[in-house]
Amino acid sequence: MFASCEDYLERTPDSVVAPDDAFRNFRNFQGYTEELYSCIPDFTNAYWTNSWNWGDDEIQSTARDFHFDVKIDNGNFWGWQREHDGWGAGWMDGGGNPATNNDRMTKRLWPLGWYGIRKANLGLANLDKMTDATDEERNLVKGQLLFFRAWFHLQFIQYFGGLPYIDTVLPSDEPLRLPRLSYHESADKIAKDLREAADLLPLDWDNTDPGRRTLGKNALRINKAMALGYLGKNYLYAASPLMNSVSTGSRTYHAEYSRKAAEAFGELLTLVESGQTLYQLLPFAQYSTNFYTTGQNWRMPGGTEAIFRAPTWGANGSNWGTSKQYQPSPDLADGDVKFVPTSNYVNNYGMANGLPIKDITKADPESGYDPEFPWRGRDPRFYHDIVYDGVKTVQGSIPADVKEPEKVRYASLYTGGRFRNVTTGSRTGYLLYKFIPINANRFDGGFDYGNSLHVKVPYMRLADVYLMYAEAAAQAYGSPSGKAPNYSKNATEAINVLRERAGVGPVATKFLGSVDAFMSELRRERAVELAYEGHRFNDLRRWLMLIESPYTIKKSIEFDRIGEFNTQDPTQNRVANIREVVILERKFSEKHYWLPLKNADVNMYSELYQNPGW
Repeated sequence: MFASCEDYLERTPDSVVAPDDAFRNFRNFQGYTEELYSCIPDFTNAYWTNSWNWGDDEIQSTARDFHFDVKIDNGNFWGWQREHDGWGAGWMDGGGNPATNNDRMTKRLWPLGWYGIRKANLGLANLDKMTDATDEERNLVKGQLLFFRAWFHLQFIQYFGGLPYIDTVLPSDEPLRLPRLSYHESADKIAKDLREAADLLPLDWDNTDPGRRTLGKNALRINKAMALGYLGKNYLYAASPLMNSVSTGSRTYHAEYSRKAAEAFGELLTLVESGQTLYQLLPFAQYSTNFYTTGQNWRMPGGTEAIFRAPTWGANGSNWGTSKQYQPSPDLADGDVKFVPTSNYVNNYGMANGLPIKDITKADPESGYDPEFPWRGRDPRFYHDIVYDGVKTVQGSIPADVKEPEKVRYASLYTGGRFRNVTTGSRTGYLLYKFIPINANRFDGGFDYGNSLHVKVPYMRLADVYLMYAEAAAQAYGSPSGKAPNYSKNATEAINVLRERAGVGPVATKFLGSVDAFMSELRRERAVELAYEGHRFNDLRRWLMLIESPYTIKKSIEFDRIGEFNTQDPTQNRVANIREVVILERKFSEKHYWLPLKNADVNMYSELYQNPGW
């Protein structure tokens, strides 16, 4: 150890960088700033298997219980902390040297976020040393630093509530005394940084002089669209009932924050639809590109729709983790941790005509739903995301030593079916294939190295912006036809943009009579379009629904196959005795609307107090 220290201390003069030189020009300062991108956790690939859906949407197989979703089901919200995560599986907290390595399993939000905030503040404090640079170069650096300072704070307050806003370099020789701010006070400071970042940053780095030096490699660099997207999201969260209630006492939407959110989203969508940004909705035929690529030499997913993504540290990592956490084992893949969709959540996928399913067990002449043929005529996104009974899950040959191969080739998800293994298969009667190709199994080899399968769920994509705009506009202007003055579409029209893309009927007239009626359909649309992308938990929280029935219940679908089994079109397979069974009910109280802070942190000084109930 002492020899190592001596070697380090005896550095040559050439290895020492003077502080002024580190920030003097764009190349040096951008090199400093680029480390902030390594502070963004890749929640899709942070461990061998990964949990990021913590609402009523997903349930885990019973073989293991170390992931945070299981702990949430049990009311143990302490489980996000590494002190309560013996496996180190969670992406919100962990150890290591996260900002300076390429190990995806050390990229954790809590340590990275505070590190990133301090690094951004150090950079902002040294902007005056950037003397050998153009105004454009200074704006690019400053805009990125402001964005990251705001983004990390936003990630924290959405889970923990208002916190101190660290916007200076804190001295190491003085005691901490910064008080917790209210949620609204925190959001205002975040908004100030994001607004300034949006005004400083370009829409496309390739069109700037500094960006041309890395032409074609700037897709992940922070731009104006990203800053506007998060400015709108920050305001929408501040407007939402949970965040408004802890700031003002009112458990309703805050009209002024809703208006600000609608205008921020309106500014962004106007730029998008006029062709000025890098972003546009992918055609539905390319919908899966939002989440995975295969056979494209590990190309990062997202296409033109992903606005904000984490970098990738070893794309092949998703081959051996995320891509195998959805198929039943041992039939289709190895491993014992499996995440499956709950039946109660899959019910949100309505009919292709745009109408919801009122009761999965009853016929509905209005929508056309038939419980004897429950997979027929559904929203096309249902067929993209969900594997249901009878879907062909193996495309190629199956070895002769596999018993009853047709029960493996075609998903056996009926009650008592082969895939209904609660330990390592489906507890619910469904499988989730939104993020993997249908050939990702041990027979077809879709997750084999040679197919270069790369899985990544973005933090923000354009579809989410349309839905957040619709919510903000309806609440700000008190009508489903509410519209921001800087954008051409109203709330209803924004939702219909996504439905038209998917081939789904528009929002029905019966939902346009009031904001409350409209919100029920908007919430369903978010549940479908953004299914399993990590939004549901926070949506239920901010809507003050997380602890309310039926959102505390997770169910399975049970049924029997009858009649001739159709292997060509499983939507035509008839079922009987269809019903839902409660698997578990979460026992939540008001305290579960916020995650607990670390005891070691709240014990540092009294002004940093713990969240109520924890």
